[in-house]
Amino acid sequence: MLTRLEKITSVLDKNKAEAIEVFDLRDKNYFVDYAIIASSLGSRHTLALLDHLKKDLKPAEKFNHVDESGDWIVIDLGDVLIHIMTPEYRVKYDMESFLTQLATKREGDAL
Repeated sequence: MLTRLEKITSVLDKNKAEAIEVFDLRDKNYFVDYAIIASSLGSRHTLALLDHLKKDLKPAEKFNHVDESGDWIVIDLGDVLIHIMTPEYRVKYDMESFLTQLATKREGDAL
């Protein structure tokens, strides 16, 4: 059986999301346990990926909040946050650097 994270990344992968990354943020004093970032092929693809996630993950997953724009969608599943971005937004906002730094941070380190 697939884990929750494997199921999410599998849905993204089979629907042509690119550069999918999972960040383990447990015990990092962050508001979610995991963050997932994926690139879309463009604005319409970003919205299509959201639709695929909703179709394939419900009713097992509760979508607490979805913040939508064509270039960046954030999906709040409670303990998992999914960011789907166009490649341009992914480069512009560089969430990987922040999340990588947070994920590798040790107790007491400053960001």
